[in-house]
Amino acid sequence: MALFKVTVKQNRNTNGVKLEKGMSVEISSNYSNPLKTNNCHEVGEAFMRIYGIDLKKSAGGSVSSLGAYFDVQKIN
Repeated sequence: MALFKVTVKQNRNTNGVKLEKGMSVEISSNYSNPLKTNNCHEVGEAFMRIYGIDLKKSAGGSVSSLGAYFDVQKIN
């Protein structure tokens, strides 16, 4: 299992959900890129837990469509 830091690359305000550049979460994942698997479930849960932001609402249901707005960095 690897640890990743997922950071918002640019501001986005859609469906009443505001993402600001620099917001970040750390998650552990069994996948090599948590944005491209499992519809970003782990990333969505982390943003909900830390910021109270529902990424599904921002993306219209598919969190993976937000991939261009995030930078993923493997920590270990």
